[in-house]
Amino acid sequence: MPHPCLSCGACCAHYRVSFHWSEAEPALGGTVPAALTVPLRSHERAMRGTAGGDKPRCVALDADIGRYSRCTIHPVRPQACRDVPASLEFGLPSRQCDNARIAHGLPPLTPADWIWREAAANDRDGNPRDDDAPNDGGARPPPALPPPIAA
Repeated sequence: MPHPCLSCGACCAHYRVSFHWSEAEPALGGTVPAALTVPLRSHERAMRGTAGGDKPRCVALDADIGRYSRCTIHPVRPQACRDVPASLEFGLPSRQCDNARIAHGLPPLTPADWIWREAAANDRDGNPRDDDAPNDGGARPPPALPPPIAA
């Protein structure tokens, strides 16, 4: 099961994404592509598509909400995006995540949406598949012992 955000995208199509203008200024170390932003206030910029209107949708979002989702600038996304965790990803609910999902007709995330992470960590060989087959990328089971020799 993949990360729940990869089949969601609701937050990117629900909230305004605003941030300090320096995040889009390469001369100051900013990495957000300025061409994908618009001026908001004297010290802020916003991602295109999220600054106004009743149906915000970030220009960097490639998604069919609730089916698949990816941020086309994920490694250089604004800090505002980095600051919104998926609900329960780190054990705590995220009101922003839950509200965005509900607004798009999706249920809030539950602890069950994160079981795959625990299963991988607790699996005998560290592989999320539970068959522990020798070529699943995990540790091989020990070789079978020969039958005992009669005396």
